[in-house]
Amino acid sequence: KQVGIHTHNNLQLAFANTIEAIILGANRIDASIAGLGRGAGNCPMELVLGFLHNPKFKLRPVLQCVQDTVEPLREKLRWGFAAPYMVTGYLNQHPKAAMRFMESDGYRDIVRFYDSVTEED
Repeated sequence: KQVGIHTHNNLQLAFANTIEAIILGANRIDASIAGLGRGAGNCPMELVLGFLHNPKFKLRPVLQCVQDTVEPLREKLRWGFAAPYMVTGYLNQHPKAAMRFMESDGYRDIVRFYDSVTEED
């Protein structure tokens, strides 16, 4: 039987949860270069490559791609870990509110975001 895992990084646990799944027998894992993915992102591939210590995987070309392509894209799209994603993860909420907030002009006002998702109706 094939067992796999795909993790999100809202609480910075994507790598830890992926490693735990491997230890428990998962034989298919999903990761993305530099963890790039909408919102808080996914398990970073380069961390998994380092953990596996498999000489057939070359880390340098991955890092070159991260440097030349992913980091400029991440900055432009505001993807990757950010406090609003942590807040929605902490509150066990879907990250859609954090995604909307990160697309707004005031995306650096994380206290305002926290207040908005914790205020009583």
